[in-house]
Amino acid sequence: MEAPRTGKLTSIKELLKRREDIVIRGADALTVRGYTQVPNTILTHPKLSPGAKITYAMLLRYAWQEDQCFPGQERLAKDIGAGERSIRTYLKELETEGFVEIHQRGLGRSNLYVLDITVAKLLVNRGRTRPAKFAAQERQ
Repeated sequence: MEAPRTGKLTSIKELLKRREDIVIRGADALTVRGYTQVPNTILTHPKLSPGAKITYAMLLRYAWQEDQCFPGQERLAKDIGAGERSIRTYLKELETEGFVEIHQRGLGRSNLYVLDITVAKLLVNRGRTRPAKFAAQERQ
């Protein structure tokens, strides 16, 4: 098992190069432009709307490509097929649940979106220090 991630994001292409037990063959019209893996925690989160989940996936897409993520809300809206007002609502949902940090970079500039995809950060955002199942094991 690989060590937990620290620092900048690593592209899936680079991760696949390191592993010998995963083989991806061919690229067709559907996959030639890549794909994005979304954590199951996001996909099944009861407090996130479908739009917020798609927005998170799109932010991941941008971040994996460039190791950083600061698309404008207009760009997000166009790529997702939603209005800018909806995008602001989706981003607020993600921020409220602790999945995204939004840093304003100044007037006329797009925001910087920080996606911390570590368990420790998500737990701190929710006021917990350890996963419940681990805390229960420690008490036994």
